[in-house]
Amino acid sequence: MENLTSNDSVAAAEIQMLLAAIETVKIENKLLQHNIDIFFLLINAILVFFMQCGFAFLECGAVRSKNTTNILIKNMLDAFVSGIAYWAIGYSFAFGDGNQFIGYTYFFSGINGQIPDADIASWFFQFVFAATAATIVSGALAERCTFEAFLCYSFSLTGVIYPIVTHWCWNSAGWLAIGLEDGAITYTDFAGSGVVHLLGGTCACVGAFLIGPRSGRFDKHGQPVAIRGHSVPLAALGGFILFMGFLAFNGGSQLSLSQEHDGETIALVMMNTIISASFAAGAGLFITQLRQNQWSLLITLNAALAGMVSICAGCNVVRPWAAAVTGGVGGALYIVLSAFVLKVLKIDDPLDAVAVHAGGGLWGLIAVTLLRQDTGIFYSWSSLAFKGLGWNLVGAVAIIAWSATLCFLLFGTLKLSGILRVSDEIEHKGLDIPKHGEPAYPVDAYGHGWENKVQKFFDAFVSMTQNEGSAPFDGNNVTS
Repeated sequence: MENLTSNDSVAAAEIQMLLAAIETVKIENKLLQHNIDIFFLLINAILVFFMQCGFAFLECGAVRSKNTTNILIKNMLDAFVSGIAYWAIGYSFAFGDGNQFIGYTYFFSGINGQIPDADIASWFFQFVFAATAATIVSGALAERCTFEAFLCYSFSLTGVIYPIVTHWCWNSAGWLAIGLEDGAITYTDFAGSGVVHLLGGTCACVGAFLIGPRSGRFDKHGQPVAIRGHSVPLAALGGFILFMGFLAFNGGSQLSLSQEHDGETIALVMMNTIISASFAAGAGLFITQLRQNQWSLLITLNAALAGMVSICAGCNVVRPWAAAVTGGVGGALYIVLSAFVLKVLKIDDPLDAVAVHAGGGLWGLIAVTLLRQDTGIFYSWSSLAFKGLGWNLVGAVAIIAWSATLCFLLFGTLKLSGILRVSDEIEHKGLDIPKHGEPAYPVDAYGHGWENKVQKFFDAFVSMTQNEGSAPFDGNNVTS
């Protein structure tokens, strides 16, 4: 009997040890899941951050050589100005505790509530999205916007305009996220067709409209005159970097990797992203061939980007065939809107930011409600499906109205203050040398605005080489 009691005690102790070991494993598993999710967010955020490099190369190639340094420093500072603005107030407005319109905790990451350590990775991921929205605008205002105006709109967009829309759509307390009918109808925008791209494209449209076209962009009859960028290879390189970045932009929007079906969803997102881009590129390529009898690299590149923008809203909930439809329509829509913005609205948008981002973003918000698997209008011709379309359109109208109104106030004030646009002389000479003192290329490669200087160098060189005994020509003998 004593042996039996002793054995029972040993068994009970072993069971307790086993239960304690199981509990330890559970805790360690939760910690591992948490760390995997943080690592997933950080890696994707780094790749999205690298999209700034893609935007820099794309915009650099699309402008003239005399404005290369200017567009590069603006793309670099988009990231750093956004870092200050989003840390100070942007994240608070977006994800702080508040009401359905705006958040108001976590200012400067700790003045009225400390950001939990578990949310710091989320801060970084959301910051790079904010920086992306700001970069969209810099391309539309390229070659004639003052540096002071750039600093103002970059801070305002990432500190106020974008974060409040983020709160509406991606914070569970936001009015668009809450939706209708006890959450049965909510705003659907997985990776930012509306939140990032429609907003950025609208801001770009307003800014480009108020700043006016570049000198020489339209002739005296109002017809467009082509102003070519200086480097197709740089633009193409930027495009390739953006294509890669979009895979992280959309894939990372799953926000976790440790939950059931996360891996499958992320794989579907990336598959849909590349399929949408492929069909959009095809649409842009063949439409341009039919219209102009040319196989255009740059139009194909922008069409592909429009396809990636279009699929952002629904890349996690549509099947690949629907991604092909979304991309094909997005690419064709880009061609139409690009011509409309330039020829009808007379807005000079050097990067086609309005057509790519605003057009692609708006179409993406519509497409997801049409093509969403099982519940989209194509699948379910029901009142609930149509209400979903209506709620996404309400979100689109709200985003356009909010961003356009604030940008009219912002850019209008800058214009009335005389600090929105550079002088005609500086625009003619380019911003690199007068504003930065750092030409991206040798002066004789500039041409625009520097012809007289180059001609003086050339004439002096010829004159000196024809006269024996003249002083060696070193460039310092010529005055400007």
